[in-house]
Amino acid sequence: MGSLPRGLRVHRVPGKPLRREEDGRYALHLWLQQDGRFDGDLALRMSPAEAELLHAQLCFALADAPVTTRPADTPDCRRVGGSRPEPVSRP
Repeated sequence: MGSLPRGLRVHRVPGKPLRREEDGRYALHLWLQQDGRFDGDLALRMSPAEAELLHAQLCFALADAPVTTRPADTPDCRRVGGSRPEPVSRP
């Protein structure tokens, strides 16, 4: 992904938490700042699947671990009950 043009910055709106909209999508509210001055509001809208993927990627990034999609490497924050699944034994 490319960088923003020089002088353009995007920040989360501190007073607005991520929220679920009526259509089921999630909205992350952002401020656009250009050359140090406020230039407008915008929202990053994500489907539940996109929000789930972002959440999992944030878990990996916060743990300073490589992003992976292998179930055995799913971060604890993304597991039901917060623990690794037990291996299934086959007779």
